[in-house]
Amino acid sequence: MSVIILEGAFLLLLIIIAIVIIFGKDLLALTIIYCAFSFSAMMLYILTGAADVAFTEAVIGVISTVYFIIAIKSINRRCK
Repeated sequence: MSVIILEGAFLLLLIIIAIVIIFGKDLLALTIIYCAFSFSAMMLYILTGAADVAFTEAVIGVISTVYFIIAIKSINRRCK
């Protein structure tokens, strides 16, 4: 029973994080929130017994977060 509650909590967390990402404005903060989304998805995969998918999500989540941060840091975000 507690696993079902945890799965529901992580699913609700994924929905909340997705809504925050959709309506957010600061790109760097949203990249960090995306990292939290990836971590929550990884935990949900682990709870459902898909360890291989969780490992893939962790690797792709970390790599894409690093690429996003590099891309955001390379653009000029200041207004003239």
